[in-house]
Amino acid sequence: RLSTLPSSQTIGATLALPAARIHTQTRQLHNPTFEIETELAQTRRDATMDKIVPLASTCRVATPHDAVNNSECAFTFHTPYTTDDGIVVNLSTFVGTVENLALSDPEGGPDEALFVRIVKRRVEKMSTDEEEGSGEKNNEEKTNESESSSAVDGAGVTKLGVGVEGGFAAEDDKFETSSTHSVVLLRRKTGGSGGCERVAELPYTDETKSGFPTQVALGVDSVLNHAGTAVQQDLKAWELDDEPKPVSKYAEGLPFVDNGVKISPDPSQWKCQTSGDTENLWLNLSDGYIGGGRKNWDGSGGSNGALDHFMETGKKYPLVVKLGTITEDIDSVDCYSYAPDEDGPVKIPNLAEMLEKRGIKIAALQKTVKTTAELEVELNATYAFDAITENGAHLVPVSGPGLQGLQNLGNSCYVNSVVQMLLGGNVPELSSRYGVAAGGDVTSHPLLRGVSPKGASLDLLCQTAKLGCALTSGTFAGPVPDSAVVTDATSTSTDPKYRLAPRMFKHCIGRDHADFRTNQQQDAPQFLQYLFEKLDRAELGAGAARLPPEGDASSVPVSSGLFSFKTSARILCGADGKVKYKESAPETVLSLRIPMEKAKKDEGAAKMDEDDDDSAPEQKRQKSEEGDDGGEEKEEEKEVPTLSLLDCLDSWSATHSLDDLRWPHLGNAVHPATQETRFGNFPRYLIVQIQRYELGPDWTPRKLEVNIDVPAEIDLNDLKSSGPKDGEDLVPEESEGGAAPSGPSIDEGALGQLMDMGFGMNGCKRALTKVGGSDVEAAMNWIFEHNADPDFNDPLPEDDAPGVAAAEAGGAEGGVDEGVVMSLVESLGCFTSDQVRAALKTTDGAADRAADWLFSHMDDLDGAIAALESKSSGAEGQSPSSAVAPIEDGNGKYSLVGLVSHIGKNTGSGHYVAHLKKDGKWVIFNDEKVALSETPPLQHAYMYLFQRTDSVGAPNGSY
Repeated sequence: RLSTLPSSQTIGATLALPAARIHTQTRQLHNPTFEIETELAQTRRDATMDKIVPLASTCRVATPHDAVNNSECAFTFHTPYTTDDGIVVNLSTFVGTVENLALSDPEGGPDEALFVRIVKRRVEKMSTDEEEGSGEKNNEEKTNESESSSAVDGAGVTKLGVGVEGGFAAEDDKFETSSTHSVVLLRRKTGGSGGCERVAELPYTDETKSGFPTQVALGVDSVLNHAGTAVQQDLKAWELDDEPKPVSKYAEGLPFVDNGVKISPDPSQWKCQTSGDTENLWLNLSDGYIGGGRKNWDGSGGSNGALDHFMETGKKYPLVVKLGTITEDIDSVDCYSYAPDEDGPVKIPNLAEMLEKRGIKIAALQKTVKTTAELEVELNATYAFDAITENGAHLVPVSGPGLQGLQNLGNSCYVNSVVQMLLGGNVPELSSRYGVAAGGDVTSHPLLRGVSPKGASLDLLCQTAKLGCALTSGTFAGPVPDSAVVTDATSTSTDPKYRLAPRMFKHCIGRDHADFRTNQQQDAPQFLQYLFEKLDRAELGAGAARLPPEGDASSVPVSSGLFSFKTSARILCGADGKVKYKESAPETVLSLRIPMEKAKKDEGAAKMDEDDDDSAPEQKRQKSEEGDDGGEEKEEEKEVPTLSLLDCLDSWSATHSLDDLRWPHLGNAVHPATQETRFGNFPRYLIVQIQRYELGPDWTPRKLEVNIDVPAEIDLNDLKSSGPKDGEDLVPEESEGGAAPSGPSIDEGALGQLMDMGFGMNGCKRALTKVGGSDVEAAMNWIFEHNADPDFNDPLPEDDAPGVAAAEAGGAEGGVDEGVVMSLVESLGCFTSDQVRAALKTTDGAADRAADWLFSHMDDLDGAIAALESKSSGAEGQSPSSAVAPIEDGNGKYSLVGLVSHIGKNTGSGHYVAHLKKDGKWVIFNDEKVALSETPPLQHAYMYLFQRTDSVGAPNGSY
């Protein structure tokens, strides 16, 4: 026994501590001032509580079905980590905001409300030695919000894993989260000044919660323990990609062992019956055994008690439920089947009945731990994929206004790249409309004031302004990291205080789109055009209160107007030499085909020159450095051809032949023609998309191996249409009025099949027009024969477009082509003509977008159509194309200011990165990593952003 006694120094320290405490307590006991101060503090607390109690009845208890915004402000990117004030969450609406915007409802609403304030700090964990010598612990509530295991530094890595013994150090191994909560009573300020005043605030801890009214305490706990809107949206996005959980075949006839085991409603009484663990616990629904979760292959994870028990009982009791996830929402409860033929998450319809037999009443339970799915989403969102690479370590990182990175939400790099290009400061007009000046107040933007906190997350103008303010202000930009690559968890780029996750923006813009609402990779140019369409509609419906016109203007210009251009086609009839000019609808992206036939010709010519000249440069005969065997002949590396942007422009504007074109002025006779395309105007900003993808022999998209030389400046003035020339014999305009449709009706189902194979819409329409409109196989054969034609992806001439003439002749009802309506009804097979007609109206008659709209609103199609009809008489229902938007024009000289590159075999996978020119220097935006670029990939980009040189330094004041 003597050998186990502490040393004399330890005994002295142990005895000294209670003595000091006794002395302090004695001093306090005989100190009248201390007693008075204590009584005054209690009196003040009671007075504050008296202000809170009358509003207790307004507090609600959040259920799993409620959207609880407990991790981010709905108006700004403030989070519980950003400032010492954190965010406040309304205990009635469950919307989190900064304090200043908590009651900013333009329609009125209550003048005061109760909120829970959530403040978090990331603090570095102390080592064991530091903990032993640290004295009394901080009385802040510290919660390590992870279920992680041990950590090691990267230098000693022996296993391929994160957060496991011998693996890479995880962030949770080096940091923990310090959380503080309080209940706040806020009141709207009077006098029209806006904002809120703090009436009362009391700390909310395990020790003080019993002093609050029961309804307040239940409401606060439900908000703090809720998964939150962010995780719910991520879960929904991942679930769209995965198969739904099946109903377990063992649920209905599951054996029940009547052994008298009852489960306590107190979570502190739950523990693994194998190891004594109190976390990650699973209840066997047959015999009431509580065991730990699975043990991972590397030794991390749970105790494996639940699975071991299943094996030890002869595999007779396969169904388990995770304690702490049980609520009234049975579908959200974490259930698992250990049965070999299921072995995965399952649904158990009769779960409530099974739990009641063990004394568990689900109506009285609240969710207190994260489900397995939530933990997986969290891991996907926080794992740094670049942590084990050194790519880009030589780059110089930058941070500040216009240099703010964005977190990748899981294949959301296409969103990040596009919004950096539009809202990051390179388009001053959009920065003026949706951003603030460097260092400006991100909470005072006018577009944030016209919407209530409840509606802010689904208001596109509000969410765009939220994102624009964050990118331009620098408010959330952290310290400049040591490296452009995240190499460990101590990097400032992993600090939640400085991380911007554009989750609300992505959900708001993509929630009605079949593709953009998922976490799958998407095509950046397609998203850009969809964003323009949604923004234009929102801006047209905003009204003068939110977007006041400039000066005497009657309306505000839409954002897409900065990029809009028209093209003019000059079509020469081969029969009589008459000419007609056709102007296209406004476009926002110039899509250029790569003339690979020119690359092959140039390559052949270069090869001939090389054969004739023995002194050709050695780089033209690139060899592989190593062969499989030193004695084997080294294989010659494939040389990548190089073309210029001017080659692509020449191909776009070259004279093309048109076969079998019908001419109304010649009695609808069929004659060949030639066509050349020119710009109708030069927009302030020109976005150029290079068509780098084609369909391979196996019908899968593949990337063209070609370099495109893009100059820093281009002059397009020679490509400007001058209109009819003197002496030209024009096709009589009156001859085109009532002509019958010259082309066959295109079957939308066939069009969709061809587009799913990777072909562009114009090429698919051209192919179907040539083969009668519906024969997919014949159209495919035509495509393989003609996909190299210079005009393959050009828009069809108007006379060749099915349905156009019919509409002109009066065959359209309410602006909708009835031929397209019937075609969609037949091809889709599950929608009525009225539903299709409504979809076509809201998508400006575009059949592909109408089909997309119908399928994305199937959950409540009638309600969506009713909402459209109710808005059709107002400005909000006005389509962008129906508004007269001014088209800018100017000199055709442009400067390159940005580009978006894609890494991968096709646009449905890979990664997007943006490069933007800032103050004369190129900067790379690779999600959260922002750094000076040494060699921007000018030859390999997918989209290029040019600015008209006469507009540099002279932004359009109408925005």
